[in-house]
Amino acid sequence: MFVVTLLTKPNSDRLEQDLVESLRQKWDGTDFMWLAPKEVAEFSLSDMPLDREVVWTELQAKGIDLLIQFASRRRKAILLADMDSTIIRQECINELAIEMGIGPQVQEITARAMNGELNFEESLISRVRFLEGQSEKVIDTVWNNRIDFALGAQTLLQTLRAFGVYTVLVSGGFSAFTSLVAKKLGFDEHHANQLLIKDGKLLGKVARPILGRSSKVKILEEVTQRLGFSKKDVISVGDGANDLDMLRASGTGIALHAKPALAAKCDMRVNFGDLTSLLYLQGYSRDLFVKT
Repeated sequence: MFVVTLLTKPNSDRLEQDLVESLRQKWDGTDFMWLAPKEVAEFSLSDMPLDREVVWTELQAKGIDLLIQFASRRRKAILLADMDSTIIRQECINELAIEMGIGPQVQEITARAMNGELNFEESLISRVRFLEGQSEKVIDTVWNNRIDFALGAQTLLQTLRAFGVYTVLVSGGFSAFTSLVAKKLGFDEHHANQLLIKDGKLLGKVARPILGRSSKVKILEEVTQRLGFSKKDVISVGDGANDLDMLRASGTGIALHAKPALAAKCDMRVNFGDLTSLLYLQGYSRDLFVKT
């Protein structure tokens, strides 16, 4: 069996009952149910629709996401989440560079790396070089003034933790920020790259080995083995090309507002919903959400 989930931008009321019912009949699905009225609906199917990509394209033009997954084992035991442009709205290295007055140089490299046009590890090394000599206080300045959480982040973390889900923040960014995000939102653990600092100054270097694309999969494997679960028990979310292997290795991998290079290679794509989409996709209705 498969589950079809239709969702749209929160509080937009774009998802009409007639549209959901029409698609359910077209695909011979079971009766649909609202997980959030006029925002999220789901129904079950016995077979994967052959025209799903065509329908997906039509629905995207209406501001609606369509996701189809196996019905079994929908609810996961572990969350693995990217940080930059996923759990938070910003790319931390870009914000550091902007604070230093060198934003454009670094932003261009970041954009190309996140779209898979550049090797992630090499691009990170080149971007971090721009930070050499800056006071470490710039980290606190950026955190306090330039970083905010993505929509739905707090609800996602608090709800999953209330249901006993183990949560892991895994980032190709910097531990100086993942530590703060993890503490604020309540992640059980966090992993990222370490900016090297000496005498209160950034050295323009990161500690080795660099946490990149393959490292995220290794962390997934280590966490599941340590906790006694399988990869099928993991839901993961990310937005950049360096998240692809992690998403593919997970039981459910969600490309959230993803860069084109990642979106083109993922079936589970959320372009209009926010981070609470990860709850709906696991069958949580809005009345089960922990209020923030």
